[in-house]
Amino acid sequence: MKFAEDHNEARYKITGYELNGVDINDKLFEHSLILSPMEFIQDWEPKVYSSLDVKHLDPLYELRPDVILLGTGVKQIFPNTDIMRRLATEKIGFEVMTTQAVCRTFNILMSEGRNVVAGIFIT
Repeated sequence: MKFAEDHNEARYKITGYELNGVDINDKLFEHSLILSPMEFIQDWEPKVYSSLDVKHLDPLYELRPDVILLGTGVKQIFPNTDIMRRLATEKIGFEVMTTQAVCRTFNILMSEGRNVVAGIFIT
């Protein structure tokens, strides 16, 4: 799905998504990544959601987000209790949803001027 153009000042925008990837600034990426309006980390470890560990959240928190979105692929899968505890204790809003839902929500929050950070898994 392609999105309509907007005039937000962000350096990085989700411009579309498919089952096999996410378009960032009209370029397709087919691997896990971290995205904020001003930062883009293309080589986020872990590569697959099932390998997500508490330590993998550190790069998301380093971007000082207002809210964290975690895209778990084609299905919404809630993380283990250690990860949920970390997300809950940081006093930062968070949502766990499908990657397609993260793509839509990211753009909405970004258009509101929020510092949203998304951890996105493709598979």
